[in-house]
Amino acid sequence: MDLQMIELADMKLFVQAVLSGSLSAAGRELGFSPAVGSKRMSRLEAALGVRLLQRSSRSLSLTEEGALYFERCQAILLDVTNAEAELGLGQAEARGLLRVSSPVALGRHYIGPALAKFARQHPALQVQLSLNDDVVDVIESGFDCVVRIGSNGDSRLVARKLADNRRVICAAPGYFARRDPPRIPADLSQHSCILMQPSSAMHADWQLHSTQTGESQTVRVQGNWLTNNGEQAHDWACAGLGLVRRSIWDVAPALADGSLVEVLADWSGDSAPIRVMYASRRYLPLRTRLFIDMLVEVFDSPS
Repeated sequence: MDLQMIELADMKLFVQAVLSGSLSAAGRELGFSPAVGSKRMSRLEAALGVRLLQRSSRSLSLTEEGALYFERCQAILLDVTNAEAELGLGQAEARGLLRVSSPVALGRHYIGPALAKFARQHPALQVQLSLNDDVVDVIESGFDCVVRIGSNGDSRLVARKLADNRRVICAAPGYFARRDPPRIPADLSQHSCILMQPSSAMHADWQLHSTQTGESQTVRVQGNWLTNNGEQAHDWACAGLGLVRRSIWDVAPALADGSLVEVLADWSGDSAPIRVMYASRRYLPLRTRLFIDMLVEVFDSPS
C-alpha cells in the first residue's frame, strides 16, 4: 500500500460518491469533472490495492473492503473538520451544494428567505430548494435536509424541532358574509371546506381538540375544492370559497392583515411541530450544520 499517494481529496471523493450514490455527482459536488473523478477513484483503489466500489453506468455499490474503508474515511474526515474548526480554519465558510426540501408555503415564507441570507454569508455555496407538499425521501432524493410539518415517520432520519405548531381553521370575511361562522365543531359538516390531500376523495376527517377541556372530536367535512398544494388552498380560502385548515405559521400574515379570519379558536387541530430532518448527525456536512443552526434562529425569532 502506497500511503503517500492517498490524498484527503480522494477520500472526500470516495465518501461523497457513496453518500450521493454517483461518482459523477460526487465530482460535481467537489468540483471535479467526471473524467478527473474517475481517475482519482482509480488512483485511490490502486494505492490501497483493493476495489472499493462496484460501478456501472446506472449504479454504484460498496465492496466489503469499501464498506470498511468508508467508515474509516468518515472518521478521518470528521477529525480533520473538527481540527480545522478548532483552529478557526474554514469554520465559517460553507461550500458545495446545499439541497433542501420544504413544504411550499413554509418554504416561500421562511425557508427560502433563510437560504438567501445564508447564501449571502457564504458566497462559495450553491443552493437548491425543492418546494413540495408531498413527503420526499431524504436519502433517496439526495437532500442535505428537509423541513417537515408533523411527525417524523422515518427512523433513518435525525429530527430537530424548530417550532411548536397548531392547525387553525379560517376563511375569508367574504365567505362569512354569506354563511354564519361555525360555533361548534359539528357545524363544520354543514360548511364548504377546502380540502388539502393527495387522494381524490371530496371529504376528509378533521380531528379537533378543545383547548379548554382537552376533549377530542372528529368531524367529517366536505367541499367542492380539493388540492394537494397548500398555497393553492390558501388562495382559494382568501377568495372566499370556503373554510381551510392550515398551519398557523402559514396563515399568520393573512390573519394579521384580515384576509382570513380564524373560527373555532378554542378548538385546535392535531399538533404538528415543524422539524428539520437529515440523514446523519455524526457526519453532517458543515454547510448543513450551519444552515440548520440558522433555521433554529429563524424560528426562535420570526419576523
